[in-house]
Amino acid sequence: MRLLASLLLLLGSSAYAMDDYKLTPLSQEKPDVAKGRVIAMPAHESKIYPGTVRDWWLYIPAQYKAEQPANLMVFQDGHDYVGLKGAWRVPTVFDNLIASGDMAPTIAIFINPGHAISSPKPASAWKNNNRSKEYNTLGSTYATFLLEEIIPQVTKDYRLTDNPEGWALAGASSGAICAFTVAWERPDKFRKVFSTIGSYVDLAGGHVYPYVIRITERKPLRIYLQDGANDLDNPFGNWPLANQQMDKALTFMGYDHHFEFGDGQHNSKHGASLFPEAMKWLWRKQ
Repeated sequence: MRLLASLLLLLGSSAYAMDDYKLTPLSQEKPDVAKGRVIAMPAHESKIYPGTVRDWWLYIPAQYKAEQPANLMVFQDGHDYVGLKGAWRVPTVFDNLIASGDMAPTIAIFINPGHAISSPKPASAWKNNNRSKEYNTLGSTYATFLLEEIIPQVTKDYRLTDNPEGWALAGASSGAICAFTVAWERPDKFRKVFSTIGSYVDLAGGHVYPYVIRITERKPLRIYLQDGANDLDNPFGNWPLANQQMDKALTFMGYDHHFEFGDGQHNSKHGASLFPEAMKWLWRKQ
């Protein structure tokens, strides 16, 4: 009995201890690879989300040419993705994959959720007080915000492809369900989604997606999902179960999708470790 208890304790603790995913060489800067530019854009005051302001950035690949329209990828919670250090290191990964030919030249938008102008700016953008409204709410409002307020600012100076197969979205947690919602509502514009530790639970009705997917004609989307067995479990839902239900619904409807299920918690370790390979899969030509 004592041995059994010890084994159970060991197994229970090792599940968390195994959450030790590492970044790959494609997340490291290479001296012989041309580096794109990261541009801090002026803080944006929204009309669609009145009374809010947000920070955002652009990544312009070194290979961008005005005569050749670029692909586009929009990252929610952009502050977490834009840095050259930390978990994601998106500019470095894009530099490496574009240089190798695994991705076409792709402009990235890194955008934060809004915060009320009338309130003090929080120390962390994770605490921006309009985040839940923008990211967890179903419907087309956030897609309209991107298409009418943000992307036109980009196309003033840079040419983007008109092909929706060249437009993608990414996010983690609530940012992930936000990315999925935009593509779900506007597949005429966005066709690719990278979703990690997605909050497909009842924060604002998102738990209905597995059912809605099953009863809706298949849309022309390509979706990469990631989650971990030790993700959140609280009154709003069970994140591992919700992501598994998303996977099953997408499989049932014959979607072009991939589901990577590990042992991670509600963090970026696993997602960031597989990010370069996920980009290869998401942007593959067939």
